[in-house]
Amino acid sequence: MVKADTSTIRLTEYSHGAGCGCKISPKVLDVILQSKLSIAPDKNLLVGNQSKDDAAVYDLGNGQAVISTTDFFMPIVDDPFTFGRIAATNAISDIYAMGGTPIMAIAILGWPINQLSAEVAQQVVDGGRQACADAGIPLAGGHSIDSPEPIFGLAVTGTVAIKHLKQNNKASAGCNLYLTKPLGVGILSTAQKKQLLQPEHDGLAADIMCQLNTVGNKLATLSQVTALTDVTGFGLLGHLIEVCEGSNVNAEITLDDIPVIPEAKQYQALGAIPGGTHRNFESYGHKAAALNQSAIEILCDPQTSGGLLVAVIPDGEAEFLSLMKEQGFTLTPIGKLLERAPKQHSQQPSQPYVTVI
Repeated sequence: MVKADTSTIRLTEYSHGAGCGCKISPKVLDVILQSKLSIAPDKNLLVGNQSKDDAAVYDLGNGQAVISTTDFFMPIVDDPFTFGRIAATNAISDIYAMGGTPIMAIAILGWPINQLSAEVAQQVVDGGRQACADAGIPLAGGHSIDSPEPIFGLAVTGTVAIKHLKQNNKASAGCNLYLTKPLGVGILSTAQKKQLLQPEHDGLAADIMCQLNTVGNKLATLSQVTALTDVTGFGLLGHLIEVCEGSNVNAEITLDDIPVIPEAKQYQALGAIPGGTHRNFESYGHKAAALNQSAIEILCDPQTSGGLLVAVIPDGEAEFLSLMKEQGFTLTPIGKLLERAPKQHSQQPSQPYVTVI
């Protein structure tokens, strides 16, 4: 087994992709998830694959439900501890995005044991352990394999009162849209991988990715929040289109109102665009109104441990904004949801789900 000085390891050199940008494209994933098996649905499964939501939810029969999710990926940063922390934070986020409370996690580790030492893997797992501790849950176990590239993530279990369950397909027309973290993580991570990142920008993306979306648990109690999801590998455009498709609404968003990490724009100009951006546009671009290249690069930028996308009824907006301010957020709307007109005939062209102004 190779021994290495963990202080000089550049984990991103050992993987072909980074973070949630490693995701299989939605277009391909739809094919993979098709099944010819005739299996009766479980009446207690409240949320499964059908709604493309953030986690599975199972009714326990007592007003409570268990939430189950998993997420893992290849290194998005070079530092092992930070990689583990980001991967774990990202996985735990799916529980918060359903309005739930995480209760425990188990680790998923793939490691090229003949290329990277066990000591480096230990730091990755410790990063995951730290994120779990920050969320107030134990890292209770896990599973590991020898793999060609380093992979780390969690399977996370949570709970939610069914009356407070939040989903991505319950949005209603008239809602305003909010985003709790800025976009641009994919661009900064690609700049790092290409060794374009200036020293003063090192850690910018990591600081954002290590922020837990704990506020999702608090949003669960607000009836004016009609839909909730986290923005990750499919970019803002992809996750917003999933909200619109599932809820049968359209969205109009204002590009200048969407929060973007300011430093990401200079690396966008240098061409630090993740491969996942192009895959996201191939999968979702035809469902949006025409976009210029710059807008595509921002809206389809794959986020890792991204923020929450929240749909809020205007009448209850003041209470929502007050709660968010208490939690340290100062937010302005990025757009709104609109009625979707029904098709008059089968030959009528489909309306775009998302229009950017």
